[in-house]
Parts: sequence; C-alpha cells; structure tokens
Amino acid sequence: MTAQIEPQELSQHVSRQSCWLAINKTVWDVTNFIDKHPGGANLILSNSGKDATSAYEDFHSPELVEQTLGSDARRGLLRPETAAEKIQRNQLQAKEITPKDKQPSLRAMVSLADFEKMASVHMSPTAWAYVISGADDEISCRENARAYSKIFLRPRVLRDVRTVDCSTTILGHKSGLPIYTSPVGLGKLVHPDGECAIASAVGKEGIIQVVNTVSSMPIEQIMGSRVNAEQPVFWQLYADRDLDKSVAFIERVERAGVKAIWLTVDSPVVGKRERDERSAADSDVVETMDEIVGSEKATGLAATNTSFINSGIDWSIVDYLRRITDLPIVIKGIQCHEDAAMAFEHRVDGIVLSNHGGRSQDTAQPPLLTLLEINKFAPHILGKHMEVLLDGGVRRGTDIIKALALGATAVGIGRPTLFSMAGGFGSYGVRRMIQILRRELQINMAMIGAQNISELDSSMLNTRQLEHMLSSGCCRL
Repeated sequence: MTAQIEPQELSQHVSRQSCWLAINKTVWDVTNFIDKHPGGANLILSNSGKDATSAYEDFHSPELVEQTLGSDARRGLLRPETAAEKIQRNQLQAKEITPKDKQPSLRAMVSLADFEKMASVHMSPTAWAYVISGADDEISCRENARAYSKIFLRPRVLRDVRTVDCSTTILGHKSGLPIYTSPVGLGKLVHPDGECAIASAVGKEGIIQVVNTVSSMPIEQIMGSRVNAEQPVFWQLYADRDLDKSVAFIERVERAGVKAIWLTVDSPVVGKRERDERSAADSDVVETMDEIVGSEKATGLAATNTSFINSGIDWSIVDYLRRITDLPIVIKGIQCHEDAAMAFEHRVDGIVLSNHGGRSQDTAQPPLLTLLEINKFAPHILGKHMEVLLDGGVRRGTDIIKALALGATAVGIGRPTLFSMAGGFGSYGVRRMIQILRRELQINMAMIGAQNISELDSSMLNTRQLEHMLSSGCCRL
C-alpha cells in the first residue's frame, strides 16, 4: 500500500541532508540528486518541502522524474489539500510583505549593481544617505563610473589563455586580485560586524583591506578578525589638527601590525554632502530658527565624524611622517598629473588617484581621466619606485582591466564593499562581491588575450573618446 505523506511532513525536509519535494502528487526524496542536478543545487533546494510540479514541468516531461531518480526515491503520495488549507495558503500568499521583511538572496547577487539595489532597500535611511551621498549635485560621483564607458577594449585573439592569473603585489604584499577594499568608514551602520566583517572576508579571498581612521571598530579588533597573522592590512590616515594625536594613532596601528600608512589629502575640509545633511535634518531634534541660522556648522554623519581634519598640512607632511614611521607612505587623493609628479619627487611609496568617490568636491575630474592624464603628460612616473593606485566608480572586471592597462597597480572598491554587507550578508556578502569581480576579471582577461596582469597594456585600449576630456590647460612637464 502506498504511503500517504502529510503536507506538514513534506515541509520538514528542506535541507541538503534531507530534501523532499512533490511532483504530480508523488513525494520524492531528492537528497542524493541535489548536486547532480544540471540546473544547480539551488533550484532543487528552493523548491524543497513543497509541491514543485509547476517548476518541474516548466523544464521536464512528467515521466522523466522516475527515470532520473528511480523508484527507490519515491516516498509516497502527497495528501490532497483540504478546502480550508487551500484558503489558508491563499491568504498567506496574499499577505503583503514589505521589501525589508524579505531576506535577500545572496545567490541572486550576480553583479555589483545588484548589491547596490539590494542595499537601497535594506540599509537604514541614515546609513543609505551616508554611504550613497556625493558632494553637491553628485556629478563627480556619477562621472567616476561613466568614465570607464568612454574607453573601449581592443582584444587580441589567438593567444593561449587556458590559464589566467589575476594575482599581483601591492606595496610588496601578495594579493590574489589587483583590487583592495577602500577605507570605508562607519561600517557598523551597515552590519553589526562592521570592518571586522571586511577583514574576515578579504582574508579568505586573498586580497587586502585598507582601514579608515573613522572605522566603527577598533583597529585591534579588526586585526583580530583576520584569517591569520600574516594577512596584510593598510591603514588610512586623516591628519588631525593636533598632529600629536595622529602620531599616537600611528604608533597604535604600528603595534597592531598594519603594513602601510595611506594619508588622505583630497578632503582638507569636509565636502557638502546634501543627502547626508538632509538625513540629519530629518531628526526629531527641535531647534528654533534663531539657532539654525546662528550656527554655520555642517550637519550629517560625514561632517560630524571628520571635523578634526587638519587643513593646514602641505607637502612637508611627507617628511614629517617619515620621521615618525618606517612604514610605506601612500598619498591618497591625487587629482592631476602635476601633483602625481610632486609625489614622485617626494619619493612616496604610492599614490591613489581619487576624488574621494565624488564625496568632497563636485565636478572634480574622474580618477580614470587623471590616470590618462599621467600617461599623456607624466609617463615617467609609471612603473618606477612609486605605485599608482586608483579608486572611484569601479564596478566591473572590465573597469579593472582599463585601469591596469593604463598603468595602475590595483584599484580600490569603496561603496560596493558596504553595499555587499547590507541585508544581513556581512562577510559573506563581501566575499560574494569579490568573487563576482574575480570571475569578471578572469573572463575579460581571457577575452582580451592576457594570461596575467603584466600582459595588460595601453595598446589593448581605445582611449580616444576619453582623451577629448583632457584639460587644454594641461602642460607638459
């Protein structure tokens, strides 16, 4: 006699260890078939514990199930649904569920844009405003990414690309990819583990994290979240008005084990981030109009957390830092070839071409354009003692290729790192984000005809459209 399976019993078998589903009223045990399914295990698991007839018949004929699974996998007949149960199920399905109530699917994240879309729903309004905001009209914020679309690839064919090696070194430290996580601040706004989630994720994926001065987690705790003691971490410095405080902080991060100091110079003052300021204005704090017009202080998380920045430093800060630390020094925030050459003359270990993700001064030119400017007007600094890095607007593997082909050592990933942590993903989201970029980079390196990073060069690019944006005021050095 054929056993009758209660719907409640079926609903309990929803794991890899015990996975059942119903097809045409018959309950099947598909536990041993999960990893053999041509469409992937996720398709099976997403239909486990329920009637999967509709999903199954979209792809297969009714008789195929027994041919594939065999009669031993049959568990019995699913008891027909009563009228009352059907009404209850329909009511549950009709119940309105807000987007934030739904747990996002990590597998559904197949591009960095997917993470951003998900984060816009699952971040708190305050966190979203802080992370997404750019300066003023956010023109630079948008153009940072658009600049990549103005360069076209010139692939080379009939090259042996059976194996593609994306590894490189950054400041002498091995990295599995030519990317690093940029120094994003206040990570706990997005996930309770904050920057510790990033440290864990990048360690498992073999890349490097740059930690922000205004991180929400202490540097010691971040370092303790690494996968091992050899995992390199760099630290980004905002020079304090009281330089003694910066000295004390440098000594502290040295004791913690960081491997380089990245001095940010593109924000001598805090940019006017209007989304962030509007978010602060929506608070319940009661102010009189006299109090509002009587204060010139900026509002918002960015202004609150970076009000200590020293706007009086100049190039002598490089020598000052060298007197207090033996760590490599990187200048972050170079925005023209003249300053890139100045950094080269001061023999810093690296520079980051950056306009602070469009968060400081609106209409500042995209970093990719600055890199092209260096190629045209100061090529002597490329490939020498000073590494050239870049951040801002990198969202695809092809973006990475374009930057590297123009001479960059690696590129930074900023906002997407925070986006990927949202929705409860934490370190898993960061890992997924890195894996997406790795796959895109591997595919497109093979397509362009490069087995490794060193084979990428400017002959593989058509930069004519971006060259039209070069300033006529640029002078040859």
